[in-house]
Amino acid sequence: MAKKKKKKEEIIYNDCWMYILLETTLVILIESLKSYNFKIFGVYLTYSVFLLPLVYFLANYITKKYDYKKTVATIAISGVILICFPMGMSFILGKSLPLSSLSGEFCAYVVSHFINLTIYLFLLNNTKSPKILIFLNYLFALIIFYMFYTLIHLNMIILDNFWEGYILTIIIQLFIIIPIVIIDKSIKRGFNKKEKM
Repeated sequence: MAKKKKKKEEIIYNDCWMYILLETTLVILIESLKSYNFKIFGVYLTYSVFLLPLVYFLANYITKKYDYKKTVATIAISGVILICFPMGMSFILGKSLPLSSLSGEFCAYVVSHFINLTIYLFLLNNTKSPKILIFLNYLFALIIFYMFYTLIHLNMIILDNFWEGYILTIIIQLFIIIPIVIIDKSIKRGFNKKEKM
């Protein structure tokens, strides 16, 4: 009598929730750093310019390793956090919070993320994802973010040194995007089935 061999099913640990948590933490950190500035070439910039490209990288990583639905959930959760955190902090500190500030950041965040996600998915599905196109996608997402932020939050009011600050912000983020693109390109698409619980 031959013994029946039981097939052991591979148990795969889906760690997508960690990346969702990481992105929401980054959103809270960006929101916290928004009031801290540094001066470069006579222009004050916020420290959050260093972290914003990482948010897009995490969304693209989730898209590449898991799927589109997980990225949409990430954008939704972090978008809600983007509204709830400043509201909670302003309530705790007893400060007023202008509606244009919340709506400007939320619209800029969500619209730029979905544009980034759409272009990134197109690159993954229809091209070999050349580094230059991935680089341009990150850059375009950041430009869209600042465009919507300026339109809604600042009501197109051009402040002193606005264009200098805008261009410096994009230049700083260009240098941050370069290593991100190299890392992004090295990530293999799809969930690695060798990862076990």
